[in-house]
Amino acid sequence: MKQMVNLYLLGMVLTLLSVFVRVMESLESLLESPVPGNSWNPRGQLTGPEPPRGLPDHPPRGMR
Repeated sequence: MKQMVNLYLLGMVLTLLSVFVRVMESLESLLESPVPGNSWNPRGQLTGPEPPRGLPDHPPRGMR
């Protein structure tokens, strides 16, 4: 009975290890091959010359 528990625990550990290895490989492939022509930009830096789409600009309150 104790051998069955040991084999079960060994199988669980190997399963978790294989899942961990697959996740790390997929993360590694995502980090190594970014989209061509697209570099990592710091937060807040625009990727193109177009302004961000959002609410339209309103004149200051004193200029109505």
